[in-house]
Amino acid sequence: MKLDWTVYGLELRSPLRISRSVMARRDAVRVVIECDGSRGHGEVVTSQYYGLDVERITGLLRDLAPVVAECADPAELTLPELPPGVLAAVDTALHDLRALRQGVPVHRLVGVPQWTDVPTAYTIGIGAPASAASQAADLAARGFTVLKVKVGSEHDVATVDAVRVAAPEARLILDPNGGWTAEQAVRVVDQLTGVDALEQPIAPGQWDELAWLRERCPVPLIADEDAATADDVRALAGLVDGVNVKLAKCGGITAAREIIDVARASGLDVMLGCLVASSLGIAPAVHLTGYARWVDLDGHLLLADDPWTGIGGEDGTLRLSGAPGLGVTPGVEHR
Repeated sequence: MKLDWTVYGLELRSPLRISRSVMARRDAVRVVIECDGSRGHGEVVTSQYYGLDVERITGLLRDLAPVVAECADPAELTLPELPPGVLAAVDTALHDLRALRQGVPVHRLVGVPQWTDVPTAYTIGIGAPASAASQAADLAARGFTVLKVKVGSEHDVATVDAVRVAAPEARLILDPNGGWTAEQAVRVVDQLTGVDALEQPIAPGQWDELAWLRERCPVPLIADEDAATADDVRALAGLVDGVNVKLAKCGGITAAREIIDVARASGLDVMLGCLVASSLGIAPAVHLTGYARWVDLDGHLLLADDPWTGIGGEDGTLRLSGAPGLGVTPGVEHR
């Protein structure tokens, strides 16, 4: 087999502000594994939070290339320890390759024989309440029924109230990205109505505070940064109501399936989340949506120019073509 990669930039439609940062662009690395004329694809994006830049990503892939070259069967490749984002891209490429060779969609490989269209959340970044309301009204008009509101400013209550008025039928997920205290979370949520879930309200590592908050929080509490591994999820049982599974956080489809199984066995609901990425980077999680209560796979929708196509979402609903593999293709201008 042969491993190759390409670096490209991803520009956002507009800067996205969360409680800990503002992002206007990021770089992505397309990973390609070729075997007997078939080519499987995956994508890893740069992330300051996860300590991944282009130099580190491409260096790790360069070291991995000889390992891949020594293996003739994608099902028999044993991968070395890699950062989760890089591992996720390689794992995705291997799943794509195996599915292409078998002539089936990836979701068939991971235990989802029938896949159905699914609504996705769309993320509204931190900003003025009037701006958030304008975005919410536009998104609702386009067909979005789930909105994720980033919070962590002095205007949180006013912002969420404005979004609720602008999109009264939408389900709302609040995400402070760990920017609140437990006491602040209770105080803010108690002032709101119509919130469907609260995601990682406090900084990771404060599990006693999570348990304290869950006893007082009237909406489902979802762990994100606290839930990186299957062992984390086992330990979180009883402390939260659900976990956010991100392939770039856990290491790809293989790891995500293990985490999902552990979560369901532990009585926890599953959210599927993502980083800002192209349709290629989002697609593997889309194939897992049959396991999720909440779907937050909008990373490709935040881009000014998505270099890949094939998973939909522009009207609030994700769709797969049913084609073998991931089911995504490069846009005309990127072929």
